[in-house]
Amino acid sequence: MLIFNKILPLVFLPFGVVCGLVLFALWRKKWWPGLLALALLYGCSIPLVANRLIGWLETRYPEIPLATVEPADAVVVLGGILSPKRTGSDQANWAESVERFDSGVALVLAGKAGRLVFTGAKMPWEDRLTTEGEELRREAIARGVPPEKILVTREIDNTATEAQAVADLMKADGWKRVILVTTGWHMPRSVLLFRRAGVDCIPFPVDFRTDPTRGVSLIDFVPKAEAWLLTETAIREGYGYVFYRFLR
Repeated sequence: MLIFNKILPLVFLPFGVVCGLVLFALWRKKWWPGLLALALLYGCSIPLVANRLIGWLETRYPEIPLATVEPADAVVVLGGILSPKRTGSDQANWAESVERFDSGVALVLAGKAGRLVFTGAKMPWEDRLTTEGEELRREAIARGVPPEKILVTREIDNTATEAQAVADLMKADGWKRVILVTTGWHMPRSVLLFRRAGVDCIPFPVDFRTDPTRGVSLIDFVPKAEAWLLTETAIREGYGYVFYRFLR
């Protein structure tokens, strides 16, 4: 079911739509679907579009200074922080979202909460002997967080199960409120799911991809692979939010 949920949205993302238009053009021997596919390919590949879409998600929960964060019972850091482990290496292979980890550790060391929670992410296609949370726990201890302050949830496979796992921890330990740390564009759906699971959370978004004060320049109209990825990320995240907001 997890793999199905990951693959199905591809049909409705720009990649799937472009492929569909090209196949339709070849099948019907029409020129306009091909032109439409090229236009969509160009539009989704330029920073102007990508930054606007990701920026809209990020502005839902703007960045806040660490010093202004209200204290809570725990800091919860969502998964997706580590890339696949390299053979023969004992070092963490950090993904782009490493700021989630750095900020979670910083919040606890600053005394904003007495517990640091990592989630037990372990996808079926990943060759991990332990969950991501266990690996992050070792890294946090190396950064100076006392071992007794770190908790790892049970195994999870998406944001919804992360929310439920944290909700169970809150009930077991009697927590009232947590600080939720995740990437800026991921925060709207995360807050929705955590609050729906009964978790009172303080959003602490990190890892922002856009600068809202930056103006438009000519380079924003030049196609880039990174822009394509951001566009698809924003659209996928939008689909996820709508799904959980209205269909679940």
